[in-house]
Amino acid sequence: MEDGKVALITGGSGGIGSAAARRLAAAGWRLALAARGAERLEAVAAETGALAITADATRSADVDRAAQATVERYGRLDAAVHCVGSILLKSAHITSDEEFADTIQRNLASAFYLLRAAAKAMRKDGGAIVLMSSSAGRIGLPNHEAIAAAKAGIIGMAQSAAASYAANRIRVNCVAPGLVDTAMAERIVGNEASLKASQAMHPLGRIGQPDEVAAVIEWLVGENGSWVTGQTIGIDGGLSTVKAR
Repeated sequence: MEDGKVALITGGSGGIGSAAARRLAAAGWRLALAARGAERLEAVAAETGALAITADATRSADVDRAAQATVERYGRLDAAVHCVGSILLKSAHITSDEEFADTIQRNLASAFYLLRAAAKAMRKDGGAIVLMSSSAGRIGLPNHEAIAAAKAGIIGMAQSAAASYAANRIRVNCVAPGLVDTAMAERIVGNEASLKASQAMHPLGRIGQPDEVAAVIEWLVGENGSWVTGQTIGIDGGLSTVKAR
């Protein structure tokens, strides 16, 4: 149990974010959840006993405010978890400037804003930061240019930050899921042909569930992961490392 420790989760009302919130709450963490949609956020916060903070993770001022509100409420910040992102499946020649900028902002910039805010709050007492990358940032997949750029950037950023803040006892790691059954992936998982194609891409023959990603997040921020930093952990059914049949 991690009784009394405090975690801030951005994207805390989403599929993976809410699964992480449930796991951490069950383990004794005190939580702050930040998300844009107030209704879903309030529901997850009520379920997990969390502080609900309506905030847009693509706005640095909102993320700073969320971190400050967490420290003001609980007096500390031990973990920060980035569960914000998007999915854009387009090859480069049909991706607009606006789509590319939006993908970078939702994924890479939102991760940077949380990293920066958390590092400021943790520099004295240490802590753990987990950022959301993707198998698309680790292996070449067709029609993923924009999202791959953002997700690979998160990996590089986490490795650099792990080096920068190791002396402050701040650990920085990434999780890199394959396709996970969340509302964000509904366009893919809700289409039978797309779902079957996606299942076939993953060597284990299925897509992931939010709690499977949340379990690794819980491990990374907890005492059992206390000697792990600068790592990217693939939670992808073998997609990024194993050749499917």
